[in-house]
Amino acid sequence: MGDDDGNLASGQIAPTTTEDVFRVVDSTVSKNDLVGFPGDDELWSLVRQSIAEMVVEDVNQRHPSRIFQSSAPYMKPLLSKAKMGSDRADVAGEAVRDHFIEEDHRKFGQPIKPASGEVEIVNTDFSLAYGGMLLLSHTNITLHKGHRYGLCGRNGAGKSTLMRSIAEGKLEGFPSKEELKTCFVEHNQGEDADLSILEFVSKDPELTAAGKERISSVLSEVGFTSGPGGRQSERVGSLSGGWKMKLALARAMLMEADVLLLDEPTNHLDVGNVKWLEEYLRSHTEITSLIVSHDSGFLDNVCTDIYHYEQKKLVCYPGNLAAFVRVKPEAKSYYTLSASQVQFKFPNPGILTGIKSNTKAIIRMAGCSYTYPGASKPSLNDVSCILTLSSRTAIIGANGAGKSTLIKLLTGETIPQTGKVEKHPNLRIGYIKQHALEHVEMHMEKTPNQYLQWRYANGDDREVLLKQTRVLSDEDRAQMDKFVDLGDGKGERRIEALMGRQKYKKTFQYEVKWVNWLPKHNSQVSRETLLSLGYQKLIQEFDDHEASREGLGFRHLEPKVIAQHFADIGLDPDIANHNEISGLSGGQKVKVVLAGAMWNNPHLLVFDEPTNYLDRDSLGGLAVAIRDYKGGVVMISHNEEFVGALCPEQWHVADGRVTHKGHLAVSMERFEDSSRPNSSLSSAVGTPKGGSSNVSSAVPSANVSGAEDHGGELKFKAKKKKKMTRGQLKERETRRKLRHIEWLNTPKGTPHPPDTDDEG
Repeated sequence: MGDDDGNLASGQIAPTTTEDVFRVVDSTVSKNDLVGFPGDDELWSLVRQSIAEMVVEDVNQRHPSRIFQSSAPYMKPLLSKAKMGSDRADVAGEAVRDHFIEEDHRKFGQPIKPASGEVEIVNTDFSLAYGGMLLLSHTNITLHKGHRYGLCGRNGAGKSTLMRSIAEGKLEGFPSKEELKTCFVEHNQGEDADLSILEFVSKDPELTAAGKERISSVLSEVGFTSGPGGRQSERVGSLSGGWKMKLALARAMLMEADVLLLDEPTNHLDVGNVKWLEEYLRSHTEITSLIVSHDSGFLDNVCTDIYHYEQKKLVCYPGNLAAFVRVKPEAKSYYTLSASQVQFKFPNPGILTGIKSNTKAIIRMAGCSYTYPGASKPSLNDVSCILTLSSRTAIIGANGAGKSTLIKLLTGETIPQTGKVEKHPNLRIGYIKQHALEHVEMHMEKTPNQYLQWRYANGDDREVLLKQTRVLSDEDRAQMDKFVDLGDGKGERRIEALMGRQKYKKTFQYEVKWVNWLPKHNSQVSRETLLSLGYQKLIQEFDDHEASREGLGFRHLEPKVIAQHFADIGLDPDIANHNEISGLSGGQKVKVVLAGAMWNNPHLLVFDEPTNYLDRDSLGGLAVAIRDYKGGVVMISHNEEFVGALCPEQWHVADGRVTHKGHLAVSMERFEDSSRPNSSLSSAVGTPKGGSSNVSSAVPSANVSGAEDHGGELKFKAKKKKKMTRGQLKERETRRKLRHIEWLNTPKGTPHPPDTDDEG
C-alpha cells in the first residue's frame, strides 16, 4: 500500500497505467499507417483512450488473453491493409498482447503449468449478483482435482454467496450434481435439536443409502463414540458449536463428495480439532476443496491455491496464503492485526459508581455449578472467578468443555444450580453469543438501523429482559403475592413495584410502591432487606433499568446518530440505513450484533468467539479497538493469534473445573502500531532485562492478579456529595418549604414525608 503521497510501499508491484499502454500502442501503431481519411486523427485519439482503459484492466487483473480482443477490433477501421493480405490491426493487437504477457512474466514470474496428469474438473466463465448488487462480473473459476483453494476477500464481497450458488446448482457453467458431487459444509442443525445425533444423520435423504452401520462408523471416526452412553445417542441440541461443525463434516464425508465447499470450517473448533481437519483435507487428495476462512494459519497449512476477489474478478494465485501475501503485500493484514483498513471505535464505558480502581471486582462468581438436563455429569463444578475493569481474559478449553456455559452464568443468561453470581448494581454488559447471528435471526426483515431502534426503543435493552435471571418464574410470582411487614407500624402489605433508588451509606435503598396504597405512602427499603425477603429479580430488573438509563443518557435514538454508530463499528452507513439484515453477509451481521451490544456504553464486554465470520481487516479493527478499550473484556476464542495479542490472563476449562493463569506475555508484535502512546496497554508494557522486546505483559485481573476483593458481599463506596454553594443551599431550603406546604394541603392524618432532598 502506498503512503500519503501515492508512493508504493516497499516490495509492492506497480500496477500498469494508461500512460504505459499509450507508449506501447503508439510505438506499435507508428509502424502501421492510418488509412488517412479526414477526421482520423481526432477519432484515433478517442479510440486510443478507450483501448488503453480496457487493456489496463485486463493487465492489472492478469488476463492477458483478453488484450487482443480489447485492442485489435477497435484499430481495424483505422489501419490500412498490409500488402500480403494480413490485417495490420491484428498485427498491432498481437504485438500489444505479447508485450504485456512478457511484462506479466517479468513481474510475477513464469506461470506454473499444471503437472502432467492433473485433472481439470471445472473451467467456467460467469457473473454473480445478489439482489441488485453485482458481486462478480465476467470472471473465471478453474478447479483441478485434489487442489485446495482458499477464497479470500472482504466481508460482503460475495464469498458465501458464491459457495451457496455452487451448492444450489445456480452458478452458470458449473457442472451439475450428477456430473460433479458437491457438498456445502455449514453448521445448521437447529431445526432438529431434539433428535439423537445418529437419527439426525440417518434422516438425511442424501445419506439413506449409506446405512446405519456406515453412518455410525464415520461418526466414530470423527469423534462421536457409539454404543450405550456414547455421543451418538446425545441430542443434537446439546452439542457445542465445535461439535456441530464436526457433525457437518461427518455428513460431508458420508456423501463422498468430489468438491467440498467449506464456509468458515474452523469456526467454533478448538486447536486439536482444527489440526484434525487440516490432516483430513491434506490426506484426501482425491477431494477438491473450496475454503472460505479468515484463519491465516489454517489457510497456510491447507491451501494449494488462493482465489482473491479483486474489482469484481476472481484472480488465482498459486501457493498458500504466505505465497499470496508475498505477491500482494497489501494483503499483509492476514498476518498483522493492525495492518487493516477497517477501524472500530468503541464508546467510552463511563463511570461506575463507587469504583475508583480498575482492579476492583465488578462481577464475581462464587462456588457455582451447573448441569444440563439429561446430562450425566456437571458442565461446571464449584467455579469461582472475578472480573474487573482492567480484565483482558481469555477462556480456553476443548469443544464441549463448558466455556459458553461459564459465559452464560456470568451474564445472567443461565442461573447456577448452586453458588451465586454477584455484580455491581450499575454494571452494563455487552454480550455477543457463540452463535452471534441468533441476536438478529428474528429481525431479518429490518434494516440494522431499525433493529437498533427496536432494541432500545423504551430506554432498556430488550435482550436483557429475555435473560433467565430476569424472567419471573412461578416461585417469583408467588413471592410477589406475599405480604411483607417492615415493622414501621403500617402492617403487612404487598410490593407492587420499585419506583426509585438512591445512595444509602455503602449501598442503595429503593423506593417501594405498595399495592392499593397511594404513592405518598411509598417506603424507602434497603437493598439488603429486599434481598433477604427474596426479591432478587425485582432488584435486578430495576438495577438494569437504571444502568441502561445511565448508559443511554447521552444517546439519541435517531437514524443519523445510529448510522454514525454503525460507521464506528465498521459497517457502511448506507448499508445500515437501507439494506435488510437478511441480505447482509455473515461478517456484516456480526457487526450489527456488535453495534447493538455497544450502544448503551457497556463497562464489560463478553464475547463468545467474536472472530467468527469477520474478515481479516475487520478482525484487525476489532483487535485494536479491544486493546484500546477502557472497560473489561472477557472472551472465548480458539484464534491463538487474537488471544495471544490481547489477553494476559487465561481461564482454562476442563472436566467442569476452571484453572486461572495470569501474568502471561502478550504478543504485541502482532500490532504494527504497538509503540503508539495512546494505547491503553502501553502503560502496562514490561520490557525484559537486558534489552528491548515486543512482548509485553498487560495488567491482569481476577484472583491471580491481586484484584481488590475482600470476600463477603460485593461492596462499593458511594460517591461523597460535594459541598454546596450558598445559592444551592437557598434553593434546597425553598424546596423543603414547598414540600411542607404540599403536606399541609393533604387530608388530615397523612404521615409527614421524610424531610430529605436527594436533588441537592
